[in-house]
Amino acid sequence: MPEEPARTDSREFTSRDFRDAVGGFATGVNVITTQGEDHAYGMTASAFSSVSLDPPLILICIGTSAAGSDMVRRNGVFAVNILSMEQEPLSRFFASKDRPRGRDAFRSVAHRQDVTGSPILEGAAGYLDCKVHAEHEAGDHLIFIGEVLAIAADPSVEPLLFHGGQYRALKPGD
Repeated sequence: MPEEPARTDSREFTSRDFRDAVGGFATGVNVITTQGEDHAYGMTASAFSSVSLDPPLILICIGTSAAGSDMVRRNGVFAVNILSMEQEPLSRFFASKDRPRGRDAFRSVAHRQDVTGSPILEGAAGYLDCKVHAEHEAGDHLIFIGEVLAIAADPSVEPLLFHGGQYRALKPGD
């Protein structure tokens, strides 16, 4: 029988311990985009999940101090772009604090728009274009529930994964 992981009492663990434990969960990598009256905005995220099939709802989590939470709140729309293995550079671009902002945010990024006007990244494994259905504050994050208005997915495209603080790929045969 495998040895159980060492248990850390809830009164003793640090935020680093918490991040390491949560980092043991492999996730897909997404770029959350939104479109306002002035300009579009994008950010890399992995906190995304389906919520309901009927009606079709998903959730995203954005830190309350992140510009993205204000942008999604103000615009009332967002898209989840599910990145492909080839889009690791886009993930790094939208995670960079030095990336272009405002009207230049998507100048060098191939994209189009769908129902909400939020940028849909070309070459993504899939996307979900949403309007904000509900918003909930949870600790240092905002949880946005989105009603899905348009979707597309290409199952032949390998997704970009993140696990243990590193980008990962599916192994052949997975």
